[in-house]
Amino acid sequence: MVVVASAVAAASSQLTLELATQFARSTLGHVDREYPHAVQHVLKGPEDLTPSALHPIFHGSFDWHSCVHAWWQVLRLARLFPELAPEVYAKADWALIPSKAAGELAYLQGQPSFERPYGWGWLLALHHEASRHEGSWADALQPIASLLASRFVSYLPRLTYPVRAGTHANTAFALVLALEWAELRDPELSGVIREWAVSRFGGDHAAPWLEPSGEDFLSPTLTEALLMSRVLSAGEFRAWFDRYLPSLPLSLLEPVSVSDRSDGRIGHLDGLNLSRAWCWKGIGADVDTDVLIQAALPHLTDGYMGEHWLATYALLALSE
Repeated sequence: MVVVASAVAAASSQLTLELATQFARSTLGHVDREYPHAVQHVLKGPEDLTPSALHPIFHGSFDWHSCVHAWWQVLRLARLFPELAPEVYAKADWALIPSKAAGELAYLQGQPSFERPYGWGWLLALHHEASRHEGSWADALQPIASLLASRFVSYLPRLTYPVRAGTHANTAFALVLALEWAELRDPELSGVIREWAVSRFGGDHAAPWLEPSGEDFLSPTLTEALLMSRVLSAGEFRAWFDRYLPSLPLSLLEPVSVSDRSDGRIGHLDGLNLSRAWCWKGIGADVDTDVLIQAALPHLTDGYMGEHWLATYALLALSE
């Protein structure tokens, strides 16, 4: 297990080559680690249930969505720090190939609600990141991305109310990821996201909603604000944000405490500190995000329940 040293974490909230190398080595160590694995699967018969049989690419990192964003993370690190590219690219050439992507696609075709919306958003983010590299990985992932984009188009008009959870079901977070992909590739999806966000969130005021809950890794308040910053003009967003958060409550500025990092769900709160920092940066708020990042950064590899996903959120916070 690679440990992110406290001395490194305490220096400043900057993404350095040293820190990026620690992230990449930790993640490459589990992106193809099959066990332990949390299976999310609707049984339709006596099929083989080994993780790699169900998911030829995304069977590592404890669960499907974590494996998807683990690949996003290491590809992004390889782009930001070319020194890391040889090791990352070698593993990508083994995993992100058409034959394995076909297996993932076949699985998703038979499980229409699987990983909605969190995994859908991260898959589109992964495809977008893969397209920024010279390898053929984006081509391999394209059919999966197209399928999930079409599912967003079908799903959002039926979603009468936003899901404001601080966990995987959160609607706004998934749409932030999906919108970046759609803006370049899918005008229909981009339009659906923008229309849905304005119609569901445009009248909100006097946030925050009650948070945090005890197992949050996302802020319902701030992910909504981040999404609205992407779908409104700068002037429209300032006016909306003044109504939405007329003052900045300390509960959104101060780190949350984590009582037991061996408990994977209580340990989500390390991710909340990181995702809040990412959101504050993304909306351009003049707040101290370092204190949020530093609360979580020394703990990314305290145990596998955090190690299999937290570096992704650290990368979001540090590279916004």
